[in-house]
Amino acid sequence: MKKRLKIVLTIGLLIVFQEISAQSKLIQSSEFETEIIDTVYSETLKEYREFWVKLPENYNPNSSVKYPVVYLLDGFSLKENLEAVYDNYWGHYLPHMILIGVSNKTDRIRDLTTSQIKMRRGQAMDKETGGAENFTQFIGRELIPYIDNKYPSSPYRTLIGHSYAGLFTIHMLVNHKHLFQNYIAIDPSLDWDDQKLLKEAKEKLSSESYNGKSLYVSLAAEQLHMWDEEITMENIMDDTSEFTLFTRSIIDFSTFATSQKQSGLNFSWKVYNEDLHGTVPLPTMRDGLIFLFKWYQFQSPQKYNNPETKVEELVKLLEKQEEIYSTHFGYPFPPMIEEMFSGYGYMNLQMGQPEKAFIFFKSNIDYYPNSASAYNSMADYYEAQNDITNALRFVQKAAELSNDEYYKNRIQELKNK
Repeated sequence: MKKRLKIVLTIGLLIVFQEISAQSKLIQSSEFETEIIDTVYSETLKEYREFWVKLPENYNPNSSVKYPVVYLLDGFSLKENLEAVYDNYWGHYLPHMILIGVSNKTDRIRDLTTSQIKMRRGQAMDKETGGAENFTQFIGRELIPYIDNKYPSSPYRTLIGHSYAGLFTIHMLVNHKHLFQNYIAIDPSLDWDDQKLLKEAKEKLSSESYNGKSLYVSLAAEQLHMWDEEITMENIMDDTSEFTLFTRSIIDFSTFATSQKQSGLNFSWKVYNEDLHGTVPLPTMRDGLIFLFKWYQFQSPQKYNNPETKVEELVKLLEKQEEIYSTHFGYPFPPMIEEMFSGYGYMNLQMGQPEKAFIFFKSNIDYYPNSASAYNSMADYYEAQNDITNALRFVQKAAELSNDEYYKNRIQELKNK
């Protein structure tokens, strides 16, 4: 009976936490513009390049917080896919991040292909090709510095590309690995130019170190059955036709990358048997981002939710979580996002454990000192302890940080008590 009561209580409090988080997100997103269309002129490409920026919903222009960045190639056509994954998985699975969607609509094949060719799958290639190095220079010397100068970005970056952009993504890992920590190559065109990049990648993976780098590769297998029902994933490597070269190239690369443990590359790949080339980006982004940030997933969540966990143990858990995050990101990083500090604070307050609640509310302020909602939560704590003097002090601080009418009204309500 006691165990059942604990489970019901925990589920109920987690629902409360989700509601508090959702409310906090609405308050923050209504105060600042978080989605922007921006443009930069590239001296390398001799053209303007458009991109969109989506700032985290907890973004505060008065804060010094820096965020990891995801760069999405073909950014406008794949925007909804990335947003759907990120919006559903930030928090426990993913950190707050800045999303950048880079346009490749000007000359996509030129930008993303890694070498010049005259023929492609038996037909003349009448488009400009082989501009990947130029596009790399644009990203590394122009776009990233522009983003870092204008937006609250950190050096921890992830690159995502589909098809030709997947080819480019692997090119970036193999030849310019200093620019990004993480890579997602979605159904990459590794058959390009008689597998030229594939051969180069094999050489590099067998001879160079990729410690600290992570790559996730996907393969959409459904199209195989649409063209030839006799060809399956089991027998495809025995085929020599031009049609299967695309798929065979991905399998060849992924099998080889898996075998190269000495490279230090954190690698995983998956065959999506029910997906086509055009449908595979969405599930790949979900699985890929969760794989890349597997280390981010919260340690021992059951202990935070357990009413019997000691205060001292909670403090040690937070210290360990901060160590994990800071080690991976390469710079100091809070052990929880603001919404989780707040949620666990309220959870413990409702459980009648004010000492634990105070730890979470206090930590929230320590790690997010420019957050009005963090000070407002501490005011809730003091009001629950019937300490109106301190409650008023923290609400006043929240009002100083934000012009939201809510805090002004709350000051008056507390003064009337």
